[in-house]
Amino acid sequence: MTRTILKATGLRKDFVTQKPLFGAPTVVKAVNGVDLDIQAGETFAIVGESGCGKSTLARLLVRLIEPTEGEVWFNDRDIAHLPADDMRALRKDLQFIFQDPFSSLNPRMTVGALIEEPLRAHGQGDSAARQARVAELLGRVGLTPAHADRFPHEFSGGQRQRIGIARALATGPKLIIGDEPVSALDVSIQAQVVNILEDLKAEFGLTLIVIAHDLAVIRHMSDRVAVMYLGELVEVGRCEDLFSAPRHPYTEALLAAIPIASVGARKARTQLDGDLPNPISPPPGCRFHTRCPYASARCKTEHPPLRAAGPQGAGHQVACHHADDLSLQGLQDASAARSAAASARFDLYRAARGAAPGPATSETT
Repeated sequence: MTRTILKATGLRKDFVTQKPLFGAPTVVKAVNGVDLDIQAGETFAIVGESGCGKSTLARLLVRLIEPTEGEVWFNDRDIAHLPADDMRALRKDLQFIFQDPFSSLNPRMTVGALIEEPLRAHGQGDSAARQARVAELLGRVGLTPAHADRFPHEFSGGQRQRIGIARALATGPKLIIGDEPVSALDVSIQAQVVNILEDLKAEFGLTLIVIAHDLAVIRHMSDRVAVMYLGELVEVGRCEDLFSAPRHPYTEALLAAIPIASVGARKARTQLDGDLPNPISPPPGCRFHTRCPYASARCKTEHPPLRAAGPQGAGHQVACHHADDLSLQGLQDASAARSAAASARFDLYRAARGAAPGPATSETT
């Protein structure tokens, strides 16, 4: 029986960018009223275009930034309003893998010191026990104990990301958030890092939240997916349901943007016109209506709530007035889906499962 490990209710974050002497300040509405539930042991993905609020939401979920409104509950504790000392103690259970594996590592500290730092901060073990833990973690992510004496600049991007994963695992967390954990890596290295994350999740019983643009990564490792647009969730559902039968036009457009390897593999494509609207002054009604090919007059004035929808059953939610009337295109045809680049890379990740991670000495520095 599953249980909720992390829950967000009415989560909102506004950033004040300008404070004029007279008049109202300029406010960027980065996250607007997000509700979600993360089940213990699952891999939950959040996808969307750049600038839609994914990274801001991820930081709110572990309170790296303070919410403007709303609550975040972790194991039945409201961490959004937890005192600083209690929040510090809870950090060992909530860890973060940052998008840039270089800037997130202190260049003046050795790899061993970087991985040992969270253990020291939480008073876990004596010096000998911490050193043994560092060596163990380096081995878990495909590096060697000898790497502990080297500095971050001496490693390739893939190796630095492994160091970031080892550091996140140091305190024995229950939940890890990966903000674009493989976006800066080559495809072959992506496969290794993704498989390391999956192996560690199974071994330590972790719950993962993955922020990503790459739908191949999402399709390979996720149990459920949330699609985010301009600070709001527009669709949430099981990964295979969302890929095969999307219920929101924005999800359909994201799937249609997957490159096709052969001519004529997909006859029609849903294309989006224009750019993401300005989050300082989002459109009224449905925020997606300015780019949606199915928008009606109702969409321009009435905001659609996130509601249960579709034959997929409980758990599939969509924020669209016309979700029950539209027939949207997903990756339904197996042969067509496998011709897409996302599916080809999905096969690459699966093929890499049989290879040991290893030190990856062939990576360039």
